[in-house]
Amino acid sequence: MAPKGPFKLVTVNTAPDRARRLIGIVVEDMASRFTIVHAGNAESIEEVQSVVEEHKPDLLFTASMWTPEEATEIISIAKGVVPDLKTFSLPQGLQVQGGPDAVVDYILKHLPALLN
Repeated sequence: MAPKGPFKLVTVNTAPDRARRLIGIVVEDMASRFTIVHAGNAESIEEVQSVVEEHKPDLLFTASMWTPEEATEIISIAKGVVPDLKTFSLPQGLQVQGGPDAVVDYILKHLPALLN
């Protein structure tokens, strides 16, 4: 069976290099089931609208540095541009508490349900 997708992904992360690296691991691990293309990253809440307008993603991730309130604001802004956008928020502090492996594991565990 062919992988589902492609899904165009935008991340919202103040550390864009880390976002690209971790998403690269996820994309590679899930390649047999899903085709995910990391199209762009917004480094701040202020950048979300323009990045989403530019890339028109299918999927948006908020990183674990954002509070639940900030993640809600980011999602609201993004859905104002792409109303049927699928969104995925990492729990606040996950990167700090568990490191990059915890982030990758969390995404691999929870993302398939969103994409299926």
